[in-house]
Amino acid sequence: MNRFTLPRDLYHGENALDALKTLEGKKASVVVGGGSMKRFGFLDKIVKNLQEAGMEVQLIEGVEPDPSVETVMKGAAMMREFEPDWIVAVGGGSPIDAAKAMWAFYEYPEITFEDLITPFSFPTLRTKAKFAAIPSTSGTATEVTAFSVITDYSKGVKYPLADFNITPDVAIVDPALAETMPPKLTANTGMDALTHAIEAYVSTLHCDYTDPLALHAIKMIRDNLVDSYNGDMAARDRMHNAQCLAGMAFSNALLGIVHPMAHKTGAAYSGGHIVHGAANAMYLPKVIAFNAKEPEAEKRYGEIAAFIGLEPTSAALIEWINNMNQQLNIAPSIQEYEGGIIDETEFLEKLPVVAELAVGDACTGSNPRSITPAEMEKLLKACFYNEPVDF
Repeated sequence: MNRFTLPRDLYHGENALDALKTLEGKKASVVVGGGSMKRFGFLDKIVKNLQEAGMEVQLIEGVEPDPSVETVMKGAAMMREFEPDWIVAVGGGSPIDAAKAMWAFYEYPEITFEDLITPFSFPTLRTKAKFAAIPSTSGTATEVTAFSVITDYSKGVKYPLADFNITPDVAIVDPALAETMPPKLTANTGMDALTHAIEAYVSTLHCDYTDPLALHAIKMIRDNLVDSYNGDMAARDRMHNAQCLAGMAFSNALLGIVHPMAHKTGAAYSGGHIVHGAANAMYLPKVIAFNAKEPEAEKRYGEIAAFIGLEPTSAALIEWINNMNQQLNIAPSIQEYEGGIIDETEFLEKLPVVAELAVGDACTGSNPRSITPAEMEKLLKACFYNEPVDF
């Protein structure tokens, strides 16, 4: 038996933020990241709409990119004091992911972070609050997914939390928020969305319910991402919908090894973070080449290629993705990322541990081709040096 889970309500299109006025409750905790939502006036509008719904509002501000365990615990403590019956998270993937984890610790103060690392191990939520998510970026789709990524900086590890309990009750996909993204963020989040859709389509858990969502998302990304990057706001609006469709697909079909590689390399190096979307963009062509050695995966990649008007092969899909990365000014390798901020010696020293962690990641199990730690090391090296994958 399989399961397909989405938010109960998804509001989209112009003025979708007004849906907040229809929520029923007494108190709402609003979780937000940096200052962009405040600068552009969206935070004030969200608070006003919740107040019109008759709610007292608490702000939990300052969630950092790649949110930490400490941020989650601090926010949960604030919620326990305030006792909201709605948690409203707004911004990029980071504040929404952080709020999902805060939700668990708000409702169950006695659990530990380690209790939640095992996939689909969350206790039953909604004993105290429901959850609404409002994305401002067009990539993570965390507003419709059963996932959250939290970073333990003391260990240099990103933990993908997975449980249908943390699928939001309400998603509000208002394109006005996405129109504020700068070009670089537009590129990185767009390639994150493309990776979600492609990995969902070839996942071992794909099904008749997820396949159409993944394919249509890929087609929309083909048609709109580069224009969105170049400032076309109509294309930006369509990308906001495309990333959400990709999220619906991967939340139910799960992912493959691109994401474990991005999770485990993102915070591993002293030179700086490898931004998640950029990591996905760099690794996706190499992973397709690796997976395509599996005949069923090659067939599925060929179907994607044919659907967007290419020759029905993984090679054609790889070439298209590489061309897309070039148009979006995304580096082709870890070595070239941000002018070379990741030190080669440190990369090689940490490679065995990073590879082992990536193989053990929750997303690896649904990859269409199995992989060993030794193979993962070779694959990561190919991503570092931009070498061909022939194993």
